[in-house]
Amino acid sequence: QVQLVESGGGLAQPGGSLRLSCAASGSIFRINSMGWYRQAPGKQRELVATITSDGRTTYPDSVKGRFTISRDNANNTGYLQMNNLQSEDTAVYYCNAYINLIGGGRRTYAYWGQGTQVTVSS
Repeated sequence: QVQLVESGGGLAQPGGSLRLSCAASGSIFRINSMGWYRQAPGKQRELVATITSDGRTTYPDSVKGRFTISRDNANNTGYLQMNNLQSEDTAVYYCNAYINLIGGGRRTYAYWGQGTQVTVSS
């Protein structure tokens, strides 16, 4: 019914930047909050950033001031701008969205993308 497709991952040098995109498609009536998570090898998945439907954002201290989450509601797309990347940012990054479906009433469903690899290395 709904797909989230991430793109924009890859290799960056320490201090470099990458921009991730998350395109949502399918029977979407409304996207509520969107978020980005990451999971490094041997570690638990952790929250990186969230954004509400009206643009309020939250970040953990580990990325605050370096990462910026945004969204384009008209195109059902979310973004994560990552600046001043460090080796500890290396992980698979996942997009998450809470969505109301067309014909689904008020029920909200959680969807995840397949993940995109971000590697920070010199």
